[in-house]
Amino acid sequence: MLTPKVIRAISRGRKSRTRWVAVCCLAGLTLLAYDELPGMTAHAQRPSDAGLVKLKAEFARPKAIPFSADDPSSKAKAHLGELLFWDPILSGNGTQSCASCHNPGLSWTDGLRHGMGVKEMKTHTPTLLNVAWAPILGWDGHFRSLEVVAFAGPITNPGIMNRKEGDLVAALQAIPGYRAAFTTAFTDHAITQAHIAEALATFERTIVSGTAPFDRWIAGDENAIGARAKRGFMLFTGKAGCAECHRGWAFTDEGFYDVGTATGDDIGRARLFPNTVKLKYAFKVPTLRDVARRAPYMHNGSEATLADVIDLYDRGGIDRPSRSDLIKPLHLTPGEKVDLIAFLETLTANPKPERVPVLPR
Repeated sequence: MLTPKVIRAISRGRKSRTRWVAVCCLAGLTLLAYDELPGMTAHAQRPSDAGLVKLKAEFARPKAIPFSADDPSSKAKAHLGELLFWDPILSGNGTQSCASCHNPGLSWTDGLRHGMGVKEMKTHTPTLLNVAWAPILGWDGHFRSLEVVAFAGPITNPGIMNRKEGDLVAALQAIPGYRAAFTTAFTDHAITQAHIAEALATFERTIVSGTAPFDRWIAGDENAIGARAKRGFMLFTGKAGCAECHRGWAFTDEGFYDVGTATGDDIGRARLFPNTVKLKYAFKVPTLRDVARRAPYMHNGSEATLADVIDLYDRGGIDRPSRSDLIKPLHLTPGEKVDLIAFLETLTANPKPERVPVLPR
């Protein structure tokens, strides 16, 4: 029997152990004494200094990338993965690479409402920022690991890159530069589907969001963000309830929820768990890192701006049995909506130049 506890675990992509500690900590902070920032409403007040330090600690950046024990990192493997990521040889028509949809200049997405491969897709292209920390992937969570994504997803999909595994392996084997790169990266020197996937996954785990103004603020620079953004942070972790799902340094709990947007046969995680009411129309919580550069928003690209997203949550989306219990009308004031946007904009790091590698010949 699916108990509420099990349903919550599935919503977070887990088969056991829910993670409510952070939520409880955040909720507990509402009992602390408050000081006000300039212009702050009663719903967006500032905790005591000790409370704010504790709250900020919930969003501290990790110190190391968690590479897979089954696919250990090496410079050679990451370099090979980078070459493959940029190479249109991975597509059947020779014109599309992974970078075509996951453009580093657009925070590793494409700026389109729906992804575009051989055909237009039904979903928005998710960013690759911080995928190393994701336990499962895909808007509906059907990829069990990053190593699985490449061939179970875009490369062999007739509507996206449309490349047959055997043809790709043969094409890479015919290129001396790739033969040398695989020899350096793998002890068996072989060019195989598994090694292609492992190299791509290793490189993709190195795609980590940069230091943003918010990070500098929680590290102690009080001037890194303005008063509006600080009020927005209090709303984000308080009245607006955003941090219940967008938690931690990457601003996602990696869970799956119906937030009241999808309709029809766009049923999300219910394709995997068809008998679980709360997973109908449930999609993965995306990271909010670099969010100001990643419009449009939501799994289907339905919201054009951050203001549109906030309006959606303020309304509470579509009221139905599957809608998450966390989603309800917020009754935000116009000023509070502006403050939330000001805070969200502090999560975007300055862009850095990306070097396009010289591809092997």
